[in-house]
Amino acid sequence: MSQTQPITDAKTAAEPLPAPSQTTRGSGDLPDPDQCSTCDVVIYDGHCNFCKAGVQNLRRLDWGGKRLAFLSLHDDRVSTRYPDLTREQLMEQMYVVDQQGQRHGGADAVRYLSRRLPMLWFAAPILHLPGTAKLWRRLYHEVAKRRYRLAGKSCDSGSCSIH
Repeated sequence: MSQTQPITDAKTAAEPLPAPSQTTRGSGDLPDPDQCSTCDVVIYDGHCNFCKAGVQNLRRLDWGGKRLAFLSLHDDRVSTRYPDLTREQLMEQMYVVDQQGQRHGGADAVRYLSRRLPMLWFAAPILHLPGTAKLWRRLYHEVAKRRYRLAGKSCDSGSCSIH
């Protein structure tokens, strides 16, 4: 199954994202999907300092703030809006949900964003070289599984203890 196809098989849909004990709305100055209905939604690990820094960079690269909105995977709205994405999937990689409902995960999300954000167009040629998708997916996976060691975790009111 391609990383950019909607996830619809019964096995994947069988494990919905459990609702956390508290909503984690309001990720600072990040555009919210409720305020930008025409934006693609970036779902990221809001407890991961490495991920939060990456999301802040994406926000800066989205000149005008009209292309991307952001949700932490720990936000209650994620399980409601994207029940096909399991907690395990979301903890493994970020996702971008585009306006057509396609889910782009991990390296495929980065590749998608390189086409979506003009400030990343310079990276698109190398990210889209024929035959390199597997390499980028492997590299993304290796960084993602070490993200807490790279930059640590940040939790409000002990919320990490439930994960």
